[in-house]
Amino acid sequence: MEDDYKYSYRVLKPLAEAGEVLAQYNLGVMYYKGDGVPQDNTEAVNWFRKAAEQGYTDAQHNLGVIYGNGEGVPQDYAEAVKWWQKAAEQGDANAQFNLGVVYGKGEEIPQNYTEAVKWYRKAADQGFPLAQYILGSMYALGRGVPQDYVLAHMWYNLAALGAPPSDTNERSATVNYSEAVINRDRVASLMTPSQIAEAQRMAQEWKPKIDPLSIS
Repeated sequence: MEDDYKYSYRVLKPLAEAGEVLAQYNLGVMYYKGDGVPQDNTEAVNWFRKAAEQGYTDAQHNLGVIYGNGEGVPQDYAEAVKWWQKAAEQGDANAQFNLGVVYGKGEEIPQNYTEAVKWYRKAADQGFPLAQYILGSMYALGRGVPQDYVLAHMWYNLAALGAPPSDTNERSATVNYSEAVINRDRVASLMTPSQIAEAQRMAQEWKPKIDPLSIS
């Protein structure tokens, strides 16, 4: 496996230096993980930035994560948001979710529930279970949107359908089935039978929306 990585590096390096965006991105991943090269966050940032500046969404998202965590660069949430914004506007669901988190928490940038809902919805519309779960909570609590138990029930239901019954290491699955069901049923206790039926119908008819800008 190590020899494979070293071979990949020899192939990718001249392509990346010539400006090939996917090669730049993959070099960034290799340096970030230490695959076939010494782990080096500074080099990872260098290659991710080159790919990100060419509009490559995965590189933009990763650069946002690196700035948010302060890995190889000074921690800079404004810079993280800048790169997540670029990726999110191209339809990257992970970046959309991250923007929802930072606007919802309001710890690194001014809190803005309306903006948080906007980005959670974009990720949720693509079938991102944790975004669907949090969007359900936003509707249940009336944060950034008018309180709406029907929509809260629908999003909790969709999150339950998309989440596995046990935790995994996948970010999009970190809300498990039981959490989503518990919150869905809690909201249901505040609803009329006709409202529950409407929420169930909406969940059954829901289809993911893929941003055409995310299709390459």
